Amino acid sequence: MFDFMTVARALTDENRVRILMALRDREMCVCQVTGFLDLSPSTTSKHLSILKQARLIESRKRGKWVYYRLANGKTCSAIVRGALSWAASSVGDSPLVREDARRIEGILERERQICQGMEADADSFHSLEIHTLSDPEMDAVSAEEN
Repeated sequence: MFDFMTVARALTDENRVRILMALRDREMCVCQVTGFLDLSPSTTSKHLSILKQARLIESRKRGKWVYYRLANGKTCSAIVRGALSWAASSVGDSPLVREDARRIEGILERERQICQGMEADADSFHSLEIHTLSDPEMDAVSAEEN
């Protein structure tokens, strides 16, 4: 019963469902999740913590960065597999999820452009300020302030 209730509670927040939909096709750093949701890092971390506690997502640490992905379908419980399938079939093609996918691609593309020519690989470039990559107008405002 605990697993069911924990998963059910995790799915009651729109941002957490958006995170699940974003992680369907990729692994993402907490910075990238923060960027597409346009939330504070602490709020994003809380959402990720709830999803991880429900075993809907898994994480791995690489250096000082934490990357998240959907739970492995082969090793997760039937409740988790069912919840992920239900979420994807219910909202996976919604306008908001499609918009999120567009924003994520924009963030990833801008990140690739910034990292191009750097000696280290793209994984070495992350910061909690990466959310500004989601909004080119924020870059213009920052440039004007400097």
